[in-house]
Amino acid sequence: MSQSVMVLWALLFVVWLVVNASLELPIVVVGAVLSFILAWVFVRRSAVWRIECTPRTAFHFLAYTGVFIVELVKANLNMLRYVYAPRIDIHPGIVKVKMRLKSPIGRLALANSIALTPGSLVMDIEGDALFIHWLDIRTTDPEQATAMIVDPFERHLGAVFG
Repeated sequence: MSQSVMVLWALLFVVWLVVNASLELPIVVVGAVLSFILAWVFVRRSAVWRIECTPRTAFHFLAYTGVFIVELVKANLNMLRYVYAPRIDIHPGIVKVKMRLKSPIGRLALANSIALTPGSLVMDIEGDALFIHWLDIRTTDPEQATAMIVDPFERHLGAVFG
């Protein structure tokens, strides 16, 4: 349990530092204390937050972070193309994709990763299916849509969260 607290504390503390954009001592101390308290409470109250940290999971988390940044940049460039095009030629709609992730935290991370990339929004989760509003549908085939939207994230998230 203590390893899970430390992993979650580190993650929350990094988020705190990024959001505050300051390394002043009072901000760092408050962030460290609040992050530890939240991590301890979360891990103590729910098994969902008990994340095992091994070199393999750390590698996949870093790889996921890189994949997420690449997908985020690609999605933002697409949005720029849509916004500055003389004629907007998009085909919005809802697609159904499959996910293989079983853990609740892995599913949450996947849904948030998709929702944070511009042009896509997770509307519903039903069993192993995600219903995604896609700004410019390139395919309605669930297998192809899964490969395009879910696959970049799922391999690494599966290795980290299961």
